[in-house]
Amino acid sequence: MATFAKPENALKRAEELINVGQKQDALQALHDLITSKRYRAWQKTHEKIMFKYIELCVDMRRGRFAKDGLIQYRIICQQVNVNSLEEVIKHFMDLSTKRAELARSQAQALEEALDVDDLEADKRPEDLMLSYVSGEKGKDRSDRELVTPWFKFLWETYRTVLEILRNNSKLMALYADTAHRAFQFCKQYKRTTEFRRLCEIIRNHLANLNKYRDQRDRPDLSAPESLQFYLDTRFEQLKIATELELWQEAFRSVEDIYGLTCMVKKAPKSSWMAVYYGKLTEIFWISASHLYHAYAWFKLFQLQKSFNKNLNQKDLQLIASSVLLAALSVPPYDHTRRASHVELEHEKERNIKMANLIGFNLDAKPENREVLSRSSLLSELVSKGVMTYVTQEVKDLYHLLEHEFLPLDLASKVQPLLIKISKVGGKISSASSVPEVQLSQYVPALEKLATLRLLQQVSNVYQTMKVENLSKMIPFFSFSVVEKISVDAVKYKFIAMKVDHMKGVVVFGNLVSQFLQSGLDSDGLRDHLSSFAESLCKSRAMIYPSARKVSKLAEMLPGLAEVVDKEHKRLLARKSIIEKRKEEHERQLLEMEREEESKRLKLQKITEEAEQKRLATEYEQRKIERIRREIQEREQAEAEAMLQEAEKRGKNKNRKKPLLEGEKVTKQSLVELALNEQLRERQEMEKKLQKLGKTMDYLERAKREEAAPLIEAAFQRRQEEEKVLHECEQQQDVELSRERHDGDLKEKNRLARMFHAKTEFQKRVVNRRQAEYNRLRVEREERINKIRKERREDREIKRKRLFYLSLEEERQRKEREEEEARKLEEAERRRKEEAEHRAKLDEIAEKQRQRERELEERERLRREAILGRATEGPPRPSENPGGPRPSEPGAAAPAAAAASPAPAAGRYVPRFRQSGNSGQAPPVDPDRWSNNRQDDRVPPPSGDRWRSDDRRSSFSGSDGGPKPWSSSRVPRTER
Repeated sequence: MATFAKPENALKRAEELINVGQKQDALQALHDLITSKRYRAWQKTHEKIMFKYIELCVDMRRGRFAKDGLIQYRIICQQVNVNSLEEVIKHFMDLSTKRAELARSQAQALEEALDVDDLEADKRPEDLMLSYVSGEKGKDRSDRELVTPWFKFLWETYRTVLEILRNNSKLMALYADTAHRAFQFCKQYKRTTEFRRLCEIIRNHLANLNKYRDQRDRPDLSAPESLQFYLDTRFEQLKIATELELWQEAFRSVEDIYGLTCMVKKAPKSSWMAVYYGKLTEIFWISASHLYHAYAWFKLFQLQKSFNKNLNQKDLQLIASSVLLAALSVPPYDHTRRASHVELEHEKERNIKMANLIGFNLDAKPENREVLSRSSLLSELVSKGVMTYVTQEVKDLYHLLEHEFLPLDLASKVQPLLIKISKVGGKISSASSVPEVQLSQYVPALEKLATLRLLQQVSNVYQTMKVENLSKMIPFFSFSVVEKISVDAVKYKFIAMKVDHMKGVVVFGNLVSQFLQSGLDSDGLRDHLSSFAESLCKSRAMIYPSARKVSKLAEMLPGLAEVVDKEHKRLLARKSIIEKRKEEHERQLLEMEREEESKRLKLQKITEEAEQKRLATEYEQRKIERIRREIQEREQAEAEAMLQEAEKRGKNKNRKKPLLEGEKVTKQSLVELALNEQLRERQEMEKKLQKLGKTMDYLERAKREEAAPLIEAAFQRRQEEEKVLHECEQQQDVELSRERHDGDLKEKNRLARMFHAKTEFQKRVVNRRQAEYNRLRVEREERINKIRKERREDREIKRKRLFYLSLEEERQRKEREEEEARKLEEAERRRKEEAEHRAKLDEIAEKQRQRERELEERERLRREAILGRATEGPPRPSENPGGPRPSEPGAAAPAAAAASPAPAAGRYVPRFRQSGNSGQAPPVDPDRWSNNRQDDRVPPPSGDRWRSDDRRSSFSGSDGGPKPWSSSRVPRTER
């Protein structure tokens, strides 16, 4: 980094470097000077240096250097002479624009010079090869090489200037002028991408101004001058966006204008509002928002009528006609009729937003924002007197489409009016913001409206109509187009119609409307079926009337009890509801009491916490104050120690001691004193260095002045010596070339004698090689044919082998499948047999268990009978004259017991005998009776055969317990 005693020296040094062709070094030297902190005091020389610096940056296309230099120069002259910064920036933009225009003119001249018929005459071979390889035309290549770099640099220049001036309140005019020049650049060269970026840059600048309000040089948006510049820039942005047909960016520009006006709370001028509404009409028409387009036209008409006094009657009539036709072009049905709740909310927000944009914040009534519809707009046009300005054709068309009922003649009467309207239009006087109005743009929308009105009126008169007749009635479109138009109308429930292409008719009426209103919903279908059932009941009653008429009282009496019952139930339900409401009210009162109590407790808790926080805060403050006092005392002690140390090691004993405030010396004051001392020493050193540098500059200049003539003389001598040396070398090259040529001629003559021999030898070699080639080719073909034959035979053998293998695999697979099927059938059959056998066994076992239960029941009854007789004692002769039966085995035991004498001593006596109750029977021993079950069984008839082994196996198992009978053991009579 070079240092200069004065800025003038840097400028001279840069000029010297430029003269010897070292522009990069000159630019670097000026850049070091501008960015150095030594030369921050502005002088007139700085402006000259910046002019030279900017010229070098433009010449070398160094945008980053230019940006850094301008930023540093803004710091230097912002508070001293801001006009100098403005001059430098204007010079920068002018130079960039001139160089870009110069490059463009050079490219055009080069293209015109190359535009000739004979390409080989004027183009170099390198150019032709480049054109064939790259596939580019001459203009594209010249633009890429010459024009594009300068256009990039010019675009970078605009961005740099806007970035530097974005928050400078003193250069708002230059900021606006730069934005306008950038807009014109985008418009002139159709740079849509750069235009979008430029709009985004300006939008971000404004957002940052609102975000960071504490900047020193920030522009004041509430000032009229700042508002003027910003609005002028936004309106220019809106114009260029519409001219470039960037409609989305144009709409964003409209939002920017609206946001700016809302920000400053001040209405702009009427001329700007006229431009605003004029551009809104174009934007809404392109976006097919006919309703908003009509409202924008209406606002523009009111504005022109109120403020534009230079507008003549013809222009006002043309604008009024446009307003009315725009309102008529709005579709007559509501697009949000079948929308969901979310879509309705979005549409509502969109309507409010558009109403704000169209109203331009002039009418603050909320109802005017909400009523944005076709009917309200038409009624407002009539009430505001717009109909008095429109032409007679437009007025007649309005009455036909809105107030007349002509289902058969509507289209025939509308068509001639539309033809006349399509021819109306022209340019408006220069006083209007809309340069030209053509009513023909509304003709397609009006034809669609006429078609919808005709279908609506025809549907009120006819139920069915042939397609041919309807097509004849609508001359604007074919029937396919009419059908497409009617789809939206039916969708939004404007008309009710259905096209039957098989019969070639169009159906209108209530059935279609009911079907469309139902929308295949379950409720609609239920109502439709119920109405159909009622109609069938009425038809049946008419066909088959009842034989006798029942009186009304008889009809009412059966239902009276039901009515009383329903009323009683209703009263009971009402009573229960009242009780529930009382309970709910009591519960709510309890809840309220609980909530109040909880609130009181929370409030008390919050108060206690606040008191604790206050005490904690006071404690922290006291602690911080104590720490602060300790720090101050420590710093005071350190300052006193530093002061004593400085007095001890002071170099200059004669220096006057600085006056301090009493005896209180702080560390900060000592640091400032030391810094001032260092600054003074540095200034003295800089003065010495400047003096030394000036001396060295003088010495260097004197040396160069003395050395200049000597260098020039040495250069002349060297030039003469090199000239003589060049002539000698050239003479030697000529002689050497002549000698080589003569030697080549002799060699040619010597070798010419062998040309015929060489030719004969070449023929012999070629013939021999040709014969060898033919022989080898024949052998190769025979070998190839042999190999092909062998391979063909191998393929045949392999194909047959694969065929046989596939057949064998198929046969084996079928055998396996048959074997598996057979095994499955066998397993299924066995499973069925086992199931049948198991069912039979279960049936037999159930019968055996039933038989055993019957036998046990009989045995139990028999035992009870025997025990009953034993308890009664021995029968008397008078009671049992016949005596015991020999067939009853139990009768012998009591008789024997009665006849036997009293038991003697030492004999076994049963327990019931010991008790002395001789009349009681002994307890029943089930094991005893079960062991004698076989003897007590009734013998079977003589015809049955019983086997002892079967009998034992039937009553006892392997463990001696009872076992169920089998079917073979059941007696034949019982079986």
